[in-house]
Amino acid sequence: MSTQSPPPPLSLTERRKLATQLEIAHAAAALFTEHGTDGTTAEAIAKRSGVALRTFYRYFRTKQDAVAPLLAVGGERWRALLAATEPGAELPKALEAAISEALAARDPAAADGLRQARGLLRAAVDDPALRAVWYRVNQESEERLRPVVAALAGPGAPALQVRLAAAAATDAIRIALETWAESDADVTGPDSPAELAVRCLRELAGGMGLLTRSS
Repeated sequence: MSTQSPPPPLSLTERRKLATQLEIAHAAAALFTEHGTDGTTAEAIAKRSGVALRTFYRYFRTKQDAVAPLLAVGGERWRALLAATEPGAELPKALEAAISEALAARDPAAADGLRQARGLLRAAVDDPALRAVWYRVNQESEERLRPVVAALAGPGAPALQVRLAAAAATDAIRIALETWAESDADVTGPDSPAELAVRCLRELAGGMGLLTRSS
């Protein structure tokens, strides 16, 4: 198992807060898909998610901000998969395996999550505020990925290479999802998010010390 220490368990209050945020995020995503961001109000999101409007604004500044927890779920899952990699595994193979598993859509819920993300990314094309949320989620994911990459790379890994590897992995997923969202490809098979993400990672990793395969 990974040598990283697991994070402390969340308190009941923190778990309830996260659950509420995710409920609001799902409601916002559904309404954005149905009516677009321009046709959706914060009041409608609050009503759909069953919370008071003041509760909505306690957690989110804008209606676009409301989908951030939903967009961040995939990043959290694949970082956890990567952190669970056995010590000594080659970093490129570990990254590819974690990305492939995180985007595999092995059950209906995972497939629905990807399709929901596709709807949000399509809506973001015409909504700068929603695009800003997507870019912020990716930046935060990259920052949280660095210590995971550093732990797998070992104590001698140069900080610059760790940072580049984290950026390449994050961008590989981002570009893959954006490219997939522009297409009608399925959630599995050729040109699926998992297939595109691995392909992007290999393209971006060329010449990077930490991500050059030993064989």
